[in-house]
Amino acid sequence: MELKEAFAIALRNTRLRRGLTQEDFGIVSSRTYLSTLERGLKNVTLEKASELADRMGVHPLTLLLESFLLLDPDTDLDSLLERIRREINTDQNS
Repeated sequence: MELKEAFAIALRNTRLRRGLTQEDFGIVSSRTYLSTLERGLKNVTLEKASELADRMGVHPLTLLLESFLLLDPDTDLDSLLERIRREINTDQNS
């Protein structure tokens, strides 16, 4: 699976969990564009990912974390978050 495919699944799953339709994103994005993202046909920009996440009421990292969890089914959320904490703390202490 490619990252854009994993993001597509995470985006669609989050949208459905929030009870939103593609049409509900009219202020952020056209239904056609959202559909291409959800089918993994296009890459999303960070800015657009942030706008989509905001429309769904989630943090943009939620979409990214779910994407990376889909890419590596052997990784669980806690270990991924711990890795991120270590990397950020290491960078801040350098």
